[in-house]
Amino acid sequence: MARPYRPGPKQFVFAVGDGNDQQVSVGDPQEAYVAFSAFFRDRDSDTYTINDEPAGQSLVLMPRQGVISRIKDADRSRSEYLQVDRGNRYLPSAMLFFENGYAGLDRFGQWFPDLADLDASPETRGAARAATFTTEAAAIEEVARIWGDSGIVDPSDQYYVFFVSHGVDDDRAERAELLTLIEFLGIERVDAPAEAAGGEVWVRTDTRLDVACARWA
Repeated sequence: MARPYRPGPKQFVFAVGDGNDQQVSVGDPQEAYVAFSAFFRDRDSDTYTINDEPAGQSLVLMPRQGVISRIKDADRSRSEYLQVDRGNRYLPSAMLFFENGYAGLDRFGQWFPDLADLDASPETRGAARAATFTTEAAAIEEVARIWGDSGIVDPSDQYYVFFVSHGVDDDRAERAELLTLIEFLGIERVDAPAEAAGGEVWVRTDTRLDVACARWA
């Protein structure tokens, strides 16, 4: 469960591994985001780390590898890794971390426990991610998360459209996950209109999705 943000001051440490760490004290997540955005854009590095030392949590951005890592220290360190398909995902991930820490990124994408997991093909990663959702409720929530990131309701109100205006080479892992989940849920996929982008997925509206998707609209 995401931890509620407690008003500041709150301290973070920004680092790129050159020894010139930047410590900031901020009053709210937006202030932290503005400070980190400037830090991120003013440097050219393989890695950018945000440390929340009091909470024992970190976020590591690795744009040259196309990877984000989140770390939580409890009885033992827990790390998870996310493949990033679009360059505009890095700073939004930082904002979620400032708002709710490690847990704030739960629904940001497909997290895996080992960096080597990201070497698999997008389709393999998507199928593996889908397999972790073993109940209808959890699968519905995951489908709604995917829709909330890039979806719309068709103007006819008959279809949910996923990956709007995306090409077939975009979001391959999430598309593979989605197709597995809608099959698991028995949601009917339909042919996209001829004018739709090649990567779009269209499904008939389903009462089970209505409530979940409303939370992501």
